[in-house]
Amino acid sequence: MDELRRFRRALTAWAAGGAETGSAAVPARELAGGGVRTIVLVEGNSDQLALEALATRHGRDLGAEGVAVVPLGGATNIGRFLDVCGPPGLGLPLAGLCDMGEERHFRRHLERVGLGSGLTHAGLETLGFHMCVADLEDELIRAVGAEGVRQVIDAQGETRPFHTFQGQPAQRERPLEHQLRRFMGTHSGRKALYAQALVAHLPPDHVPRPLDRLLTHV
Repeated sequence: MDELRRFRRALTAWAAGGAETGSAAVPARELAGGGVRTIVLVEGNSDQLALEALATRHGRDLGAEGVAVVPLGGATNIGRFLDVCGPPGLGLPLAGLCDMGEERHFRRHLERVGLGSGLTHAGLETLGFHMCVADLEDELIRAVGAEGVRQVIDAQGETRPFHTFQGQPAQRERPLEHQLRRFMGTHSGRKALYAQALVAHLPPDHVPRPLDRLLTHV
């Protein structure tokens, strides 16, 4: 796992460009050759943690399998990561996860690096790139159910902060599902915390389709 973390760091520095590009590319290539067989590109850290937590629930260790889940730091960075991970760079098999609103960025850059032409939504899924309807939090909230999410919040010791959040003027008239989703983005680290906690709370037959299909693909 230490090597996988080093690979992610080197890959991110390589994709960022600038003065460290050359020095980061060398270890990224070396570490990739040491056992990385697939790179999964996801928008953020919470997506990475959710996918890895779901894999653990299925008795899988993605790192041990050579699957590197790499957060992009935002969907608009997909082009730079495809340049270093895809055919122009490492040339490794790729998969990914993003919000449907960001699908256009993924489609355009996948086509640009030669991984498809005239890609449709179904075509993206065939490549291994899956879309959340709104975002990962929305998918997990719908899968767990509002009452189940409230139980998870209570288990995290955050019932009181959530009630305070609900009492804010901007939130009072909004649906509970919307409040829950917004609450998860109000504090640094909360999305990552609930990504793992909600995956742990998922009923076996209610795994969000994008996560389920992505895990099956890799």
